[in-house]
Amino acid sequence: MVGRGTRRVGDGPPRCAVANPAGDDGEGATMRVLVTGATGYIGGRLVPALLARGHEVVCAARNPAKLDGRVWRGDVEVARVDVLDRATLDAACAGADVVYHLVHSMDGEDGFAERDRRAAANVRDAAAAAGVQRIVYLGGLGREDDDTLSDHLRSRQETGRVLADGSVPVTELRAAMIIGSGSASFEMLRHLVEVLPVMTTPRWVATRCQPVAVRDVLGALCDVIEQEHTAGQVYEIGGPDVLTYAELMQTYAEVAGLRRRVILPVPVLTPRLSSLWIGLVTPLPTGLARPLVDSLVNEVVVTDEAFQRDLPRELLPAADALRLALTRIQDLDVATTWASAGGVARRPDADPAARGPEDPQPEDPGWAGGTVYADERTARSAAPPAAMFAAVSAIGGTRGYHSARWMWELRGILDKLVGGIGLRRGRRHPVDLSVGEVVDFWRVEAIERPHLLRLKAEMRVPGEAWLEFRIEPDGSGSRLLQRARFHPRGLWGRLYWGVLLPFHGLIFPRMARELAREAEQIADRGLTVAARSPRGPRPVRRR
Repeated sequence: MVGRGTRRVGDGPPRCAVANPAGDDGEGATMRVLVTGATGYIGGRLVPALLARGHEVVCAARNPAKLDGRVWRGDVEVARVDVLDRATLDAACAGADVVYHLVHSMDGEDGFAERDRRAAANVRDAAAAAGVQRIVYLGGLGREDDDTLSDHLRSRQETGRVLADGSVPVTELRAAMIIGSGSASFEMLRHLVEVLPVMTTPRWVATRCQPVAVRDVLGALCDVIEQEHTAGQVYEIGGPDVLTYAELMQTYAEVAGLRRRVILPVPVLTPRLSSLWIGLVTPLPTGLARPLVDSLVNEVVVTDEAFQRDLPRELLPAADALRLALTRIQDLDVATTWASAGGVARRPDADPAARGPEDPQPEDPGWAGGTVYADERTARSAAPPAAMFAAVSAIGGTRGYHSARWMWELRGILDKLVGGIGLRRGRRHPVDLSVGEVVDFWRVEAIERPHLLRLKAEMRVPGEAWLEFRIEPDGSGSRLLQRARFHPRGLWGRLYWGVLLPFHGLIFPRMARELAREAEQIADRGLTVAARSPRGPRPVRRR
């Protein structure tokens, strides 16, 4: 039966599961591996793990520039791939032994299940045409015969079936909550427990789950391609602890050194109300929180021990996984976050097709490509351009925007109330940035050190907005050109800009002046920015 042990993967003759020059156990085999979703939370962590095992890695990404800042960028090949575009997949799959399918379309918009089906069919067919020997997929736990299974979990399992409906053997790993610094589930749990000492919760707090540490998921993803007998298998993976969500919340509180939380289940709270509340107090936008909340009513525990039978390993207990994740956050050692793959930020000079010719570019003159409003400020600093860039690239998160913090906080709250992402996403690291990373409700669209940083707004606005910083040498110092640019959509967009003009007059001049002043302080310290803890709950208390 599909979902239990071996499944049927096609009517053709059996074929070798992986390239295996080292022998039957697969140890030491070197493979060419294509990772789709390499810019995502799991994909961004899987790539270095595969490299550490000696595999040759090709990273597939819609926007390759988002990988430029990764420390392993020089050790991989990068292919521009859109999994909904079969032609790009065909080119990327050529020569690959294994394809990891780690793309998920759940982005708060409708139709994610259909997009996932199309993507899976494209990956399946491209892999078969290229002679790929194995597809590996990470899906979600949940009983297939459960009529109440959420749309999210049902889609995850359907994706696995679509992949397996072909001639290439598929290994599917199914996991419940993945605990790791920056994961969506962990950040939702962390903020709920940290922010709310007393919680009124829906009945799902009594649902059982079996969380698993991200390091164990990554280890399993690497292990399965090195063993032939894992081909065509569906493996359920979970840590050693089966807990209710209420018990998991209390475990987090204990690990973080917090008082025991008061949890009051209230049966009248609907999933919609729950997702709205989670959207307000956690970094997750309401559109993303809703399908996750819907899934919390389904019990997600391991019911088949095939994984431990075929690939026995000691898995990290939930408390240890939570403690490790908190330590990573405290040490500013967060490799990827749940927001890593989100957005459609592209660097226009790297991808001319990212915008149509009728769209205004942030660097265009004011008369080009339609109506563009701009607020431009300049500031001069005695610091060199490198110090100015260091100051600019550290904005947001706990450092704020050097002006009227309450206004920015209010804007974040208003964004949350209309279903946006608000400010709680913070930033992965208080100093380092690369293309595609998030800064509160912005996403990095372009970086050219030490001359340019461009952020594109991802808050709810009637149009498109950018915040751009250009830095030029000015004698022995530097000159900062700070530009807030807005391309309005219809009448509401124009009214929106007009309403904000008085606030811009309070915020932006001071921001430019303070950035210039901080650049001089940075230059005096030797081009270093004092790292502060990232936005969010307090770090773990060491005992």
